[in-house]
Formats: sequence, C-alpha cells, structure tokens
Amino acid sequence: MNAFLNENFLLTNPTAITLYEKYASKMPIIDYHCHIPAKDIAEDVVFHNITEIWLGGDHYKWRLMRAAGIEEKYITGDASDYDKFTSYVSALETAIGNPLYHFSHLELKNYFDYNGIICLDNADEIWEHTNKVFAEKHISARSLMLMSNVKVICTTDDPIDSLEYHKAIADDASFDIKVLPSFRPDRAMLIRKPDYADYIGQLAVVSGIAINNTTSLKEALVSRLDFFVTNGCRVTDHGLDFVPYNEKSDADIEAIFAKAMKSETCSLDEESAFQTYIMKFLFAEYTKRGLVAQLHYGCSRNNNSAAFNKLGADTGFDCIGSQVPYDQLIKFLDSANDNNALPKTILYSLNPNDNAIIDTIMACFQDSSARCKLQHGSAWWFNDHKPGIASHLETLAAGGLLSGFVGMLTDSRSFVSYARHEYFRRILCNYIGTLVENGEYPNDEKLLKKIVDGICYDNADAYFQF
Repeated sequence: MNAFLNENFLLTNPTAITLYEKYASKMPIIDYHCHIPAKDIAEDVVFHNITEIWLGGDHYKWRLMRAAGIEEKYITGDASDYDKFTSYVSALETAIGNPLYHFSHLELKNYFDYNGIICLDNADEIWEHTNKVFAEKHISARSLMLMSNVKVICTTDDPIDSLEYHKAIADDASFDIKVLPSFRPDRAMLIRKPDYADYIGQLAVVSGIAINNTTSLKEALVSRLDFFVTNGCRVTDHGLDFVPYNEKSDADIEAIFAKAMKSETCSLDEESAFQTYIMKFLFAEYTKRGLVAQLHYGCSRNNNSAAFNKLGADTGFDCIGSQVPYDQLIKFLDSANDNNALPKTILYSLNPNDNAIIDTIMACFQDSSARCKLQHGSAWWFNDHKPGIASHLETLAAGGLLSGFVGMLTDSRSFVSYARHEYFRRILCNYIGTLVENGEYPNDEKLLKKIVDGICYDNADAYFQF
C-alpha cells in the first residue's frame, strides 16, 4: 500500500516517476486562462489566514460544503474565518475521490510545508501552523506566484477594461512575471441582456467612437482589440452556450442591432444570428493579429434561481449542460476557414461526452500555419479531476496529436490553484509512462522528455508566442 500523497503520488510505474521527477516537476508554469484580478497582483494583495486563500471566491469548495449540509453563513456568510475554515475541513475530511481533497493537501504541502492530514482532529494544528507561516512570511499574490514558478498568466478582461493594473504590473521592474490581458467580448454580443444598450454606451465612451450601427460597433471593438494587443494581449476568449452559425443578411443584422439598442426583446434566433455576425468579424481580426481564440461552451448557468437572486452569478450554481449543436460549430469553423479568417483556436466543452467529437472536428481544420492550430482545451471546470484529465488525454492522443497539446490551465480565481498544474503533470506522466511500460511507445528518454516538456510548457510558449 502506498502512503497518502507520497513523493510518487499518482505515479504508478518507474517510467512515470522518472518523467515527473526529472522533467515535468521542473518546468515553469504558463497559465493561459484564469480569472485572477490583475488588481490583486498590481497591489500585491496580502493574505492573513488560510480561509482567505481557500474560501475567498472559490465556488468549487462552496459546492462541496453545501453538499455536506453546511449552513450558508459558514460558506459565503458572516461567520468568522476560523469557523469557515473548520466547516470546510469538516466537509473535506471524508471527501474521498473529490479532487479538492488532493488540491487542498497539495496546497498546504507546497505553500505552507504542512504534511499532515486535513481532518477535524488536525484542524487546530493546521490553523496554528498556517497562522505561524502567515506571521513569519509575506504571503501575498506575488509571493505565491513566484513560489509556483509562474512565468505567464492571462487574465480574462472585458473590452471596456482600462487595463490600468496590467500596465502597472508591466511597468514594475521588480516583478518579472508576465500578466497579460485576454479579450473577452461576450457582453458586446449578448443582445438579450436588459443592460445591453447601457453596455454599448460604455464601449462607446472608452473607445471614443459613437456607436449607432454595426459598422461603428465593429470599429469600437477593433479599437479596443488593438488597445489590448498594445498591452500584451495574445489570447481572446468567448463564453457561449454553444458556438452559433446562423447567417442573415446585413440588413437583418442591422435591424436586430437597432432593436437591441432600443432595449426591445430580441429572440434567440436573432441573438444567434448577431453572435455569428460579430464572431465571424472578430475571428478575421484575430487572424490578422496572430491572436489565439478560445471558445468555452457547454455550461448551464445559474440553475438555482433562489440562490442566484440572493448571491448572484459565479457562486456555485452552474452545471454541465447538454450536448451542443456541433453542426453549427462545424459550419462556423468552415465559414471562417473559407475566408482565410480562422485563427489558432482552442475548443473547450464542459460536457466530457464531447471529447471525441472535438478531436475529430479539429482534424478537419488543421493546416501548416501552426502545429496543432486547433487545440482541444484542457479538462475544464467540473472535469479537472483525475478521471476527467485522464479521459481528455486519452481521447486527444487517440484522435489527434497529444504531443502538440498546450497543456493545463487553472481557470481559477485562487493564487494557490497552481497546485493543479502539479496534479495535471503527475497524471500526464503516469499516462505516458503507462504506455511505455505496456510496450505501446518506445522507452526513448530523449523523445519522452520532448513530449513532456512540450505539454508542460514549451508548446504553450510557442503557440501563444508570449
């Protein structure tokens, strides 16, 4: 029997151990998609206890606590930090098989040098141990990133963002981690939202362009896109229910936009047509600038109406959605490709049943302009656990080129979530090591090093051109 979380955690054979210890564990981190606020990094926000790091905005943990029947006051309410901490421990101690059990232990081990078991019997010991570390060390946003060997992160930013904090970080010679913005224009396309016209008004102000039709809307978006590129942007992102393809005439699109600007209710058909129009335009602009497009889809959001009304969005009430209409994604990619306007693109579905579908679709649009131009984004959100990551790696290897994969991301708001990169790398090395041990790939250490280093760091560095 293996000891819990020993040095060979998740590594089940000698080749896996060698690949992890000699190569994967030593590679720096590129976190090309996260939701960390640049403001926190610019101001180097300081943390004072483990609760602030663990439970501040982390709806992964909130969901587990609710499943354990814990009152909301100990989750997002006004209970003391100590009581919130012990409540989380009470939920976690028997969460066998849940990735949070592994994540939380790795975080204590990596950042606080604590190797005990997280349980109520040890709760006071953990609280006192971590408090001592907080008292003796400067535990801040930047220190945690430096401890994690992070080289680049890409935040998620609205086109109207001033990027003032990104500028401040870039101008700070004492901090050499790149913190780059990602262009996420969702709100410019969500014409069914009641505040759509207000948002377009804000976009007009920051761009300095009066927006009164689709031509001026596109001019404003391009203006902001160029502003983002000037500030280091290499990545764009779209969060969608599904990737639409619904072509209508320019006159129809103009009428739809005018309707939305008058705060009249648009239909789902009108919204999908408008999204198709804007996304095709933006994909062409991304291609001109050599940017990477990310497409996140397949999530059903804010399912608990009472909780949403009380706590708002991103508080733990989303879930995996049903399978999306892939015929529309295929037509969208084909249309962009026909117009020489298909940039490097990463596809992420929250539904793991889509894995093999994504891998076969990508193969239809790969070309010589880039190695693995289309990417199958890493196991995302509800799938970044051992079986989800392993399934993603296996289907990508079977249906594509695993060695060209750009690797793991955190998709997180937490400064200790870089432990998930270690978790991923251990699973990756075990998957590759098992193939070697089974005689399914040669035991050629030079080639294996190239594959592991590539997936952990080198591929992302080349793909995004940071």
